[in-house]
Amino acid sequence: MLGQKILRFDMRAPDWATPRADLYQAALDMCAFADEHGFDMVYLAEHHGVEDGYCPSSITLAAAVAARTKTIETRLSAIVAPLHDPLRLAEELVVLDIISRGRVSLVAVGGYVASEFEMFDKDFPTRGRAVEECINTLRAAWTGEPFEFRGRTVRVTPKPVNPDLAIYMGGAMPVSARRAGRIADGYITHDPALHQIYVEEAQKLGRKWTPAGGGGPAALFISENPDQTWADIARHAIHESESYGKWQNAGGVEGAYKHATTLEQVKATGTYAVVTPDECVEMMNNGMSAMFHPLLSGLNPEIGWQSLKLFVEKVAPRV
Repeated sequence: MLGQKILRFDMRAPDWATPRADLYQAALDMCAFADEHGFDMVYLAEHHGVEDGYCPSSITLAAAVAARTKTIETRLSAIVAPLHDPLRLAEELVVLDIISRGRVSLVAVGGYVASEFEMFDKDFPTRGRAVEECINTLRAAWTGEPFEFRGRTVRVTPKPVNPDLAIYMGGAMPVSARRAGRIADGYITHDPALHQIYVEEAQKLGRKWTPAGGGGPAALFISENPDQTWADIARHAIHESESYGKWQNAGGVEGAYKHATTLEQVKATGTYAVVTPDECVEMMNNGMSAMFHPLLSGLNPEIGWQSLKLFVEKVAPRV
């Protein structure tokens, strides 16, 4: 089984990196390019109040991607569900689904960055219940029929193009895995043991479950000169690793990212990979996914373009 071909963007841009307006334009151009060359999916993420400008409105960006593409799926990975009004989120996602003609899915998470909850005056300890309420509200809303919400009867219109708009959950704790088994269409996690908990919970309830993905690094670059590309992305990868590492350490959770402050530490995490075209062919033929992060922390778009074009020219015809 071949792995998927994925782009991901979070639009981080520290002050020393590429200007943010240039990055957003490059992201849209890259999505159009990927769409033309048979990529499977674009992942868009959100965080709030981050100094480096991490995208706070992935649904807005997803609408722009949908308008520039025809076949590629956009996955909102992830939506921090407790920070959103469930009814308003249902409406925004319906419009996105219509614009994309059903090419959208989302990963709902509880979040782990306490400052975001303070920013929106949301209760951090009850975020798990908020995720459950949000998912149940989305499913009821997308029927187009009236339903009960917090003691009143409401209705969300219009209905989505895709009546089975997928809602995945993401997480890094057993409680989230069990919750996903009860109410989600799939579970996204870095830990195979957590995915197994999700599967067991879904099986116990007689629900369908989604297999784990093929695996692979969270940020892939293809290069004819890996040492040079590592040097090009080093500062950007360190910035991202430090940021995620601080969040995860403060929240007491583990994820795909590990705290790293040097290039050697970054390489040791396995989160990032720079491979030759031949190495990428072998990787994908072994079932691993190719997840490109071509604008990593405000990386010069030309470096990301080199990686994507090498994939199309020297990898895609061989997998």
